[in-house]
Amino acid sequence: MPPTLDLSQSTHAKMIVSPPRLNLRRAASYQHEKAPLSATSSRFNFNHLMFSPPPSPGLPALVPRPRKTSSGPRPSRVLRVAGWLFGLALTIFIVRAVLKKDVQVPVVGWALDGREEYEMVGQYDLPDFPTPIAVTDRKGRSKWTVSIPPTYDFPLTTKEYSDICAKCREVAAHVRELHGHAKPSQQAQTNYYHEDPYFVDVGDAEKRGLLPGVEGKAWKVTARAQSGHLVGDMTDGLVDKSVCKTSLTFVLESTDAGLGPTIMMLWMAYGLAQKEKRSFFIDDSRWAYGEYTTIFKAPPMPNCNAPPRHEMLPCPHNARHLVVSAATASETFGKSFNAEYENSHRSNVDRDRPMYELARAGYEALFRLNDEDQPYVERRVKQLRTLAKVSDGSHNDGMIVGVHIRHGDLHPLEYQYNGAYIPLNLYAQRSKEIIEEYHNSSMTLGGEDVVAKKHSFSIIASDDPDVYETEEFSSSLRAQEQIKLASKQHIQQLNPDKSVMHKFVDETFGWEGGFFATMFWNLGRSTLNNANGADEVQTPLRPSAETMRLRGLIGRAYALDLAVLGQASDAVICTMSAMGCRLLAVIMGWEKAMDDGKWVNIDGDFQWTALTL
Repeated sequence: MPPTLDLSQSTHAKMIVSPPRLNLRRAASYQHEKAPLSATSSRFNFNHLMFSPPPSPGLPALVPRPRKTSSGPRPSRVLRVAGWLFGLALTIFIVRAVLKKDVQVPVVGWALDGREEYEMVGQYDLPDFPTPIAVTDRKGRSKWTVSIPPTYDFPLTTKEYSDICAKCREVAAHVRELHGHAKPSQQAQTNYYHEDPYFVDVGDAEKRGLLPGVEGKAWKVTARAQSGHLVGDMTDGLVDKSVCKTSLTFVLESTDAGLGPTIMMLWMAYGLAQKEKRSFFIDDSRWAYGEYTTIFKAPPMPNCNAPPRHEMLPCPHNARHLVVSAATASETFGKSFNAEYENSHRSNVDRDRPMYELARAGYEALFRLNDEDQPYVERRVKQLRTLAKVSDGSHNDGMIVGVHIRHGDLHPLEYQYNGAYIPLNLYAQRSKEIIEEYHNSSMTLGGEDVVAKKHSFSIIASDDPDVYETEEFSSSLRAQEQIKLASKQHIQQLNPDKSVMHKFVDETFGWEGGFFATMFWNLGRSTLNNANGADEVQTPLRPSAETMRLRGLIGRAYALDLAVLGQASDAVICTMSAMGCRLLAVIMGWEKAMDDGKWVNIDGDFQWTALTL
């Protein structure tokens, strides 16, 4: 029996055992290698005929085996990581689409001109506020349009309109860059009627599926409360009239308290609409002076219905249905407009003749006072003409010189008086000079017409009630006495004696000094809890009925002054810094005001211009 190996009596507490996967090598003789030769066996031995004994069997390891380093990740692990990343990206995409609602998801393609296919934008993908948007077709070509929710309030705020115009330029520039055009050509920048080839009008976008839109008459029901108030529009949604092919809607709302700039833009917008063969509408939803018909008669209405309000765009100008307001005046009446309508071949006032004609067209169509004021103007003009008439047929009639004086928060353009006002004696002196120059040689043989001079006089209109009481105009007549702006002194004369107990009346409010914007915005407010009213000009509260009544009276007084001065005067003296002065030139007519030189500006050496933007 072969001897056994007894390990129980070993003096070593530990032993080293080779791991089971230890790579055991055979002896040198097994590998046919030569062993070193000893001195006694240097010549010959039998080692090459013998094999080394087999290795001892391995025992279980008492310590954990070291992990074998891997040269790369396992395929299963890569798939798991990829799955987690994909799931995370999908979750972020869905959450963003739900919360922000600004991710455009392609739903179905549509054909444009039979060659282009665009991705339709689902209604839930559109922003819930007005903004220009860009779309890209499946071949990578881009176009842009303007998205306004069909049920969004109309008209938009002045800030929203100005923001849309700014974004229109940005989106249009971005789309041009996508087409490889960094900047528009010089001709496109100055051409007022340049049509952006990448713009798609709202109506076309809805027909082709780019925008969801509202079909049929549904928009008349869902958006009726948001449709604003178009002056003279009597349609109730049941009148069977087609929608206007093209239109221009002027929004009266403005952050400017003055009435003059709004009237000038209104007249020019009407003339522009007629020039471009657009139907014309006026919206007075949020006009600071109340309803348009409080001051003027409703404008002539076109024989078609106004378009859906979400199709009325402030930009670009080639939009089918255009909106114009004080907030977008720089877009409609800016540099490209001047380049288009200025007569570049003239250097004098004739340079602005085309723009004057636009304003004149608006005046003739729109400057019709309400049923109470228009008859008064006609009677007043006839009365003043009677005073200037000379019964003796051998003499000329007297001359009526209209004087328009603007004080308040408006100062002259001339540097010398920029921080104050034009002195009143300059108005009076110029009025006297005009009468002298005209009648010194107005007789048949060129002699002086003394009788006509005696029948000549001046009529005055001013926003400052104190001007009428000055020495310079003590002999002048008011242009109109239908509505007067009184000073505090005149109002206090009508109040009862303060020594007698009477019902409390709020502090007297007068117009001494002229028209100030802060005074206008605070009309009708109590002074008890309004110590700092100037800081509350822009109030979010809707003006009271009394406030709107007072504002309407101011607007009527302004229109009456313009009507009488412009129609009764043989010559007008005013300052170009006041918009009323420019309006008077339009009312007088080009031949009388410009050709005959009867429109006289004493505020620097400035020629007539319509708008200063």
